[in-house]
Amino acid sequence: MGNFITGAGASMSLPFLPLFISEMGHFPKWELTLFAGAAFSVTFLSQAIVSPLWGRLADRTGRKPMLMRAAIGMTITATLTGASPNVWILILLRLIQGAFSGYINNAYALMASEVPVNKSGRTMGTLTTGNVSGQLIGPIIGGYIAGIFGYRIPFYLFGGMMAIAALTTFFFVKEEFTPITNQKLAKQSAFAGIKHVRIVWAMIISSMLIQAATTSINPIISLFVKELMHQHGNIAMASGVIAALPGIATLLAAPKLGALGDQIGPRRVLIFGLIFCAAMFVPMFFVTTVIALGVFRFLVGISDAALLPITQTVMTLATPSEAISRIFSYNQSAQAIGSVVGPMLASIVAGVLDYRYVFLMTTGLVIINLIVVVWAYHKDYQEPDQAE
Repeated sequence: MGNFITGAGASMSLPFLPLFISEMGHFPKWELTLFAGAAFSVTFLSQAIVSPLWGRLADRTGRKPMLMRAAIGMTITATLTGASPNVWILILLRLIQGAFSGYINNAYALMASEVPVNKSGRTMGTLTTGNVSGQLIGPIIGGYIAGIFGYRIPFYLFGGMMAIAALTTFFFVKEEFTPITNQKLAKQSAFAGIKHVRIVWAMIISSMLIQAATTSINPIISLFVKELMHQHGNIAMASGVIAALPGIATLLAAPKLGALGDQIGPRRVLIFGLIFCAAMFVPMFFVTTVIALGVFRFLVGISDAALLPITQTVMTLATPSEAISRIFSYNQSAQAIGSVVGPMLASIVAGVLDYRYVFLMTTGLVIINLIVVVWAYHKDYQEPDQAE
């Protein structure tokens, strides 16, 4: 439920961030895409810096306090973002939000420490379903509301929804947590007890590259839709639908692919997802209508269901319980770095060339990711069956 609320609240406001910024001044195309990229990325920049600190604290105090910290922090910052008087204040608030965010990643860490090993894939798929279900409904509702009441209202709704997430977590989330008492263990590297370190590092790098690929379109999606629609019609609503389509596919596919990973091994599912993802990004370069863009965005959602939940599953199976929060915090930092690199690269590519070239850049990131995963498994080919 908390993942659903977080996904819905964030996606309710973020697809329209470039349009919100465009109302704050008369910016040329290159400046608008740069501001949009910065506004997206700065949240994840601060998140990447502080996540390891929160992860170490979580291994000592529990994951539930970290969930509460993230929910309350986003309640305050999201609400204030809606009241931003100019683009610089907006970027500053997004920076602060990143330092206190991380609800979804901590939810993964908490559940990874609670569920039996043989149900890890299904559990991660279910958590992802909650998140992407929110990402599915958020842009559609946000687009409808933004088209009628303006772009500030979705940010206020985001803040209100995170307040609900905080209350839900406080009253209904139970955690069986035993603090680490062995100080030597607490000071050890989080990777000390991991047998197949290359594979875990490959999953962390994969999280970064997957996030870079999937978020690269965020700063330009509403602007690209606006271009495809020739600036006619309800652009906010159309952008919301396009942003939501991958969530529909992920919602349908994530539990099934998670369970499939439990049966045949996450490695096969992950490699298939990467190949399929690259194959779906290339045609987006040639689309001339919003409908064609929507079809390929939907298909990318299927690959999303085979990527992030599977990387979470592999890390869960390979990591000792006493280090799980630290490993997941490093993973969150990697995702945050991807969310910085992807939108900023996309903003530069779109500003210098055109929106379409962003999809070619994204394809390159996915191919690099595929090479990293294949190399890591080749090097650590003698891993236990559950990590294959």
